[in-house]
Amino acid sequence: MSDESVIEFPCKFPIKMMGRDTPEFRLTARRLVENHVGPLAEDTIQTNVSGKGNFVSITVTVTAISQQQLDDIYRDVSGHEDVLMAL
Repeated sequence: MSDESVIEFPCKFPIKMMGRDTPEFRLTARRLVENHVGPLAEDTIQTNVSGKGNFVSITVTVTAISQQQLDDIYRDVSGHEDVLMAL
């Protein structure tokens, strides 16, 4: 198996996280990604609240520079207790 990525870098890449709709989760989701890519512009973040308003999905589109960077982001996002699911 090759270690090469099928993705050409740099590229725009969406990171999607789901959790309970709280101000803390929204801030945590943002900070988890910013730790790897620096400050995010508001137009790179999209949110979608569930029908009953209990959960939110947050999609952050980043300019990824390497597979390692994406792996590191997903490791941190998936490992955080407030993130219920990451795609």
